[in-house]
Amino acid sequence: MGVIRLAAMVPPPSNATPLLTAEAGAARLEIRVADITTLDVDAIVNAANRSLLGGGGVDGAIHRAAGPELLAECRRLGGCETGSAKITRGYQLLAKHVIHAVGPVWSGGDAGEDDQLASCYRTALQLAAEHGLPSIAFPAISTGIYRFPPGRAARIAVGAVVSELAASPRRIERVVFCCFAPAAADHHIEAFAGLGLA
Repeated sequence: MGVIRLAAMVPPPSNATPLLTAEAGAARLEIRVADITTLDVDAIVNAANRSLLGGGGVDGAIHRAAGPELLAECRRLGGCETGSAKITRGYQLLAKHVIHAVGPVWSGGDAGEDDQLASCYRTALQLAAEHGLPSIAFPAISTGIYRFPPGRAARIAVGAVVSELAASPRRIERVVFCCFAPAAADHHIEAFAGLGLA
């Protein structure tokens, strides 16, 4: 009996064609299936924990790709509150900066999780604008070990970004919703459609 080898799921390269694009004010919105650490944007957003000292999933991947200098800078930041974000350099990443956003742990939806998640996206956009960074890529914050329902999270993410860009364009030119798996991309496509963007 032959050996069956299962191929590991490897996201497509960062230059893959976006699955969907739309306009929000002066900004171009994209949905991509990719490894966020490979994206050539001004800032990538890290789905960080409150310590900012690395972890699993996206957080661990970003720290590994950026190198030990990222952890050294994060140690000086004194952590971060849930729903907020802090910015560092990108070090060995293509992205010039990393914006560390601390999403909420899902507790059933009655503990302010929706507002905290939306705040992550708004704060990250504000930091990008304050630092003159016209392009930014977001992962699906809080949908991994923090167990936020992915469809709900995608609706909040897209809605928060679109409303923030409409309220204050801030010279943001490009926003990428970077999904590690096609299922996550599908949730974002549905969120675009719900807002009339697709």
